[in-house]
Amino acid sequence: MELGHFESAQRLFDQTLVSARARGDRFLEATALLNLSWSELQQEHFDQAVDWSDRAYRFSTAIDAGFIAQAALGNLGWAYYRLGEQEKALGLFLEARERANKIGAVTDEVAWLTNLGYVYLDAGDYSKAEQSYQDALALAQKITSKEDILNALVSLALVSERTGNLPQARDYADKTIALAPKDGNRLDVLYPMLVKGHVAARMHDTAQAEKTFREIEQDPKSHVFLKWEAEHSLAQLYEDENKSDAADREYRAALTTFETARSSLQHEESSLPFPANASRIYDDYIHFLVGQGKSAEALQVADYDRGRTLAEGLGLLQKGTSFKPDRAKAQTIARRAGGTILFYWLGEKQSYLWAITSQKTNVFPLPPKSEIEPVVQRYRKALSEQQEFLPTTDADGRALYRMLVAPATSLLTKDARVFIIPDGSLNTLNFETLLVPDPSPRYWIEDVTIADASSLRMLAASGGANRHASSLLLLGDAVAPNTDYPELRKAAAEMEIVEKHFPAAQQKIFAREQATPAAYLASKPEQFSYIHFVAHGTASRVSPLDSAIVLSRAGTEEDSFKLYARNIILHPLRAELVTISTCYGAGSRAYSGEGLVGLSWAFLRAGAHNVIGALWEVSDVSTPRLMDELYGALKKGSTPEAALRAAKLSLLHSGGAFGKPFYWAPFQLYTGS
Repeated sequence: MELGHFESAQRLFDQTLVSARARGDRFLEATALLNLSWSELQQEHFDQAVDWSDRAYRFSTAIDAGFIAQAALGNLGWAYYRLGEQEKALGLFLEARERANKIGAVTDEVAWLTNLGYVYLDAGDYSKAEQSYQDALALAQKITSKEDILNALVSLALVSERTGNLPQARDYADKTIALAPKDGNRLDVLYPMLVKGHVAARMHDTAQAEKTFREIEQDPKSHVFLKWEAEHSLAQLYEDENKSDAADREYRAALTTFETARSSLQHEESSLPFPANASRIYDDYIHFLVGQGKSAEALQVADYDRGRTLAEGLGLLQKGTSFKPDRAKAQTIARRAGGTILFYWLGEKQSYLWAITSQKTNVFPLPPKSEIEPVVQRYRKALSEQQEFLPTTDADGRALYRMLVAPATSLLTKDARVFIIPDGSLNTLNFETLLVPDPSPRYWIEDVTIADASSLRMLAASGGANRHASSLLLLGDAVAPNTDYPELRKAAAEMEIVEKHFPAAQQKIFAREQATPAAYLASKPEQFSYIHFVAHGTASRVSPLDSAIVLSRAGTEEDSFKLYARNIILHPLRAELVTISTCYGAGSRAYSGEGLVGLSWAFLRAGAHNVIGALWEVSDVSTPRLMDELYGALKKGSTPEAALRAAKLSLLHSGGAFGKPFYWAPFQLYTGS
């Protein structure tokens, strides 16, 4: 392993594992599992590394092997870090560092401190990153560990370069290269070389920077992360030198390298966070293309990044090892969808809005995401907490309309259909609640009918829904599984309201003790055109596919009352509409490129054509009335988005408390394939 012969090492670790099990040597078995996770990490097989690290942790904990357990936690953290799961990685590194400190595993503590610094560095918290690296260096010097000193020095070089202290960055990098053994791991030299290349580029030593980046890119020992960083750096270098063709070529090379790495992931769940690793490359490339007057190409690149895992799971896109944006005509998609598409990109330097009609596509520059996101978060928080409209709330609603919609108003007509393809924090915003300032202040829902889509690709596929008989699968009014999920007072009333809109012969209803996850999975849900849940819901930020609909207990297992998102996606659907009348049904975490992932995403992934999910806590007092209006409009032939809008407007114009966005705005319609 130390010499970089990872495949040979893995074969030996495999043999060790077989031998340990044959001899009943549990400590050696735990050690072999840990080393297999280490080997997979070094070969950049990160989802396999998650599996081996988790097995090593569980096994070592069972035999009380604390040293191995903390190392397995750290390896698990590194695997998640490389997969783009920063939140998980941070928690695991903190725990591994604490455990290592308690048992005196100093070498491992150095590693976890260094890795913590990487998480802080990526989050832009440079002071915390530098402190972690300095603590790691002090410990490494205390135990005179050359390898750990190398790692700490190259990390300090990184943070120095990011904060603009170029002489110090170069000094740290030179020290690292000088200390690296000539016959050791080549990566010990390549990482500080990358820093030196960045320093040369920022000091306008173009020739040296180009030579360094090219050497890293072409080195057979380069990790894939290093390779795409070198190619990205070359693209930026050529862009700064006004070599547009060369810059374009390197941006595409970097994204092809990234796609090659993404195609090697074996688990669909790993594909969700992984695009975060390429977010800066996509952002820089899109900004470059718009600056070159190639806004149509920029839109194609932006859409290529959207809803990839969802589209691949539905068979709309094949996984590949090259970067090939779709050539589909955006205006054709708008014509087939029958509305105007507002496609958003939130960027570090500048954000963009593409307004797409059947006749033309216009691109509008927007403020950077650092200006948009705080307003979005503040406004959403105010709406979801039942707040009366304070002056600041009112101002935020108007400001968001001015920033996000007003540039495209000339392309929008009264009562138009609008399809929103959001980005970043915009996934948590209900655009219907934005405040149109004139001629009289009003919510935007009063002017347009809105649906959300994850990408142009998904929207293009959404026109082919096969309408069949209006059959209903209805589950809810569950028996409380525990005190955390008390029974919903109005659940029975909502179920009665929904079922009255369907012929008795075309309904299948599971209520009370019968409303279990097992009942849903065994009901052949693919045969129903409408599926409706009246229940509590959970949204997991750390593991969104662990989001669940809370139903009645189905057995003695602790979680037998939870219908998990990860199980929903395994049962194909053809439903025209799935309605999740639960809190946070839309999910609570937006992945880079993928949007909110939770229950709504899971039903779309299963094949539902449209899904209604909630962005925040829903009221079981107002929801039955909204659902009555929704299904009444559907019965009269309205489309799901038009029916939902009519139901919301009935509450908005009711003249009472239900006119507040808290009651009608959490429900969002997502259109799928």
